[in-house]
Amino acid sequence: SGLWREPDELIRFVVGADGAVVADLKRKLPGRGCWVTADRLHVEKAAAKNLFSRAFKRQVAVPEGLAAGVDGMLSRSALGALGLARKAGAIVLGATQVDKSVRSGQALAVLHAAEAAADGIRKIAQARRAVVHLGGPRIPAFKLFSESELGLALGGANVIHAAVLASDAGRPALKRLVALDRYRGG
Repeated sequence: SGLWREPDELIRFVVGADGAVVADLKRKLPGRGCWVTADRLHVEKAAAKNLFSRAFKRQVAVPEGLAAGVDGMLSRSALGALGLARKAGAIVLGATQVDKSVRSGQALAVLHAAEAAADGIRKIAQARRAVVHLGGPRIPAFKLFSESELGLALGGANVIHAAVLASDAGRPALKRLVALDRYRGG
């Protein structure tokens, strides 16, 4: 489309030794790359309309389910970063602790499990709005994972609400959450 985009808004793809298109999320794989807007619809369109072959100026194989595979890679990356943040003490669990971290200005982001009840989400959203009303930062909220996925990543059972804290370990986790959310059209 000719629009300039930030690198984080793009996904690099390369052609592997087998002639198949591969997502290069870390932007380190060798070879000529092509860049696609970092959302699932654009990746699906590029695959369906043979745009990868045009970009690489040769016939390339587009693996079945490429867009879903990229989603899985982004999801695993985000969950891994959350696990590292948890080990570094940059995650709090539970609605009460999340609310406290939001109101105290420590939270970078809030996570709700897919199964989270509307009431719990609403209470934490009120805290997020109160912070903005008092001149604080907008704290994004994400609903990207199931309770079991969050529990596995964060080492807890029944993880419904969590907050990523502002810290050196929290910032990379937030970056990966934003990337996954963008990819899923959030």
